[in-house]
Amino acid sequence: MANATFNRRRLLQASGAGSLAAVFAALADGTAMADSGRLAADSPAITDLGPAVVQFSLMSSLLVGDTVYIGSRNLNPARIVGFHLPTGTITARTDLGSGYSIQALAADATGRYLYAGVLRDGIDGKPNIYRWDLGTPDLPAVGVAETGDRDIRALAVAPDGRVYAAGGGQTTNPPALWEYDPGTGATTSWGVPDPGATIAQAIAATASTVYFGTGSTLGGGSGSSPARLFAFDRATRMSANILPADVATGVSVTSLNVLDGQLGVGVKGPGKSVLINLSDHTDYTVIPKTGVMFRQLGNQVFFVKEPGVWAYNTGTKKITQILTEDVGAIWGLDVFGSQAVAVSSYDVISINPATATALKYDLAGAGAPGGPQLCMGLAAGAGDVYVGGTGTIARHQAGPAAVSYLRATGEAKDAVVVGGILYTGQYNSRGIYAYDPATGQLPHQVAALPAGQNRPLDICWDATNGLVLAGAQNDTGGGGCFAAYNPATGQVTTKVNPIDTLQMVRAVATKDGVAYLGGDNIYGTGPRSTVVAWDPTTNQELWRLDPGQTSGVAALAIQGRYLYGMSRRAAGLFVIDLETRALVHTGDLRSVCTDFGALTVSRGMVYGVSDTTVFRIDPATFAVSVVVAGINGGWYSGPHITADEQGALYTLRGPNLVRIDGGAAVQGLRRQGSGR
Repeated sequence: MANATFNRRRLLQASGAGSLAAVFAALADGTAMADSGRLAADSPAITDLGPAVVQFSLMSSLLVGDTVYIGSRNLNPARIVGFHLPTGTITARTDLGSGYSIQALAADATGRYLYAGVLRDGIDGKPNIYRWDLGTPDLPAVGVAETGDRDIRALAVAPDGRVYAAGGGQTTNPPALWEYDPGTGATTSWGVPDPGATIAQAIAATASTVYFGTGSTLGGGSGSSPARLFAFDRATRMSANILPADVATGVSVTSLNVLDGQLGVGVKGPGKSVLINLSDHTDYTVIPKTGVMFRQLGNQVFFVKEPGVWAYNTGTKKITQILTEDVGAIWGLDVFGSQAVAVSSYDVISINPATATALKYDLAGAGAPGGPQLCMGLAAGAGDVYVGGTGTIARHQAGPAAVSYLRATGEAKDAVVVGGILYTGQYNSRGIYAYDPATGQLPHQVAALPAGQNRPLDICWDATNGLVLAGAQNDTGGGGCFAAYNPATGQVTTKVNPIDTLQMVRAVATKDGVAYLGGDNIYGTGPRSTVVAWDPTTNQELWRLDPGQTSGVAALAIQGRYLYGMSRRAAGLFVIDLETRALVHTGDLRSVCTDFGALTVSRGMVYGVSDTTVFRIDPATFAVSVVVAGINGGWYSGPHITADEQGALYTLRGPNLVRIDGGAAVQGLRRQGSGR
């Protein structure tokens, strides 16, 4: 990239949890972070630029009566707000005592109790299921249960009031079906129906049956189970897999909803959904489109298939799109009167199915309470610093409080500024986005990545060839891809699995027209830290070297003739001489690193950041020294660090963006290493 190589991503199933505790602690105690000026005689000047990203971000919604209840994402404390449809305003709020995001909401049959399930850092002895009495909304929600799984990703309430939970969160422990009985307060495991599953993210309940959908994520490794749908008899607790053969090749069951006599089933992978007869599980209808969040109005079954909302007519078997605008990620869908009501990352949207028209209510304008958010990618250049959030990119400009927000569907996992234009690697399956401040157009896709390559991990600028280079991960199939986008022609060249079928392309760096790809293999066997030299113009490998790290590559950066690499899990530093193609140094990083990290180059020096520390690497000895201890940045996707054209460094401390200027100490190190 122009100024930096950064972005180390926590795996999808880890949900970015590793950095959350430190961030939330900083937010909770209100520690002051403004301390521009030198910390000591040889210490850098650190300028606090305020919260990096502030917004109300969300991860779930549910209509109860005439109010849409919305669960927050990556905010501290986790919160639920009530959006009153008749008035278009936020009329209720409650904060939860644990967790960082709320992915699951469910209400009992009376509409009095709203249950919420949270994602959390670990199994910590705190509740992961909360109950809010909507009859007394001024009283806070209370924790009622903790399951043995880390995360709650779906909840369902049976007609008799018993609550059922699906989740998982730790790939070494297959997810169980959990029951909470509000009558007795007991939380009970109904067992693990599929020992090969790594995640459960869908659940539904009737008077007689609990439906439990499972599957796998990339972290499950080879041999993990495909999608399965278990029907548990509530009387006997016995279960059977009832997923139809038409969708049995799917990766995971992603959505379950009880409709009028049918069960709406969403499955990731096969490009189909199914409606299963609740009375006869062998009787089902295939909808030839992937869908989630099924709702019914008469003979129309509504479902979400981003970037829109669709309707399947059970009589004519026709599919029509009733929301055609790309409104970003959609986290909720319900029926209110004759309207479908969707909740996107930004708005509550009332949809008229007959006319395919929509009316949007901006959540921020309605009074949704925002706060500092955990961050994604980071880039600096042309006087701006950009920080990626969920569904947004914060643009920090010179001057006090000069922060504006750019709507950007998904998440900017990494970014680089080239000639004043921002390029991002955009999750989920959005490819490469671009934003030119001169045009005023919002960030938009300029290059797509191959199917399945949904998670861009690193992006940089090849000045020799005029190319934006990106590496990506396939969350479900494993492996990854390399992409080279030419802004001048609009063409993109890609290569799936340029390293091998197991290693994703976690890191990319470039020099003199050659791209260097860093691999990461999270499985138990096979190469895991291979570095491949790649010609982006011919799309071919030039050479490769395995530095023999015990974990995969987290970051790469180039200074002079050396390629610096940082390995995951604090496995170490390695240095490759690009002229001799030889490994010339390995070193220990445990004193400054816990797992993921990022590297960048500023004023001839290589700097790094981990969850805890900003550090630099001596160009003469490759020794590592601390620049800023206790940085504890508020990252969701692993730490990032970047530099602007003047060499100032940018990263996060807690939730705040900070500028670091190395000053005299750095210049001295540069002189020491000038001969290398």
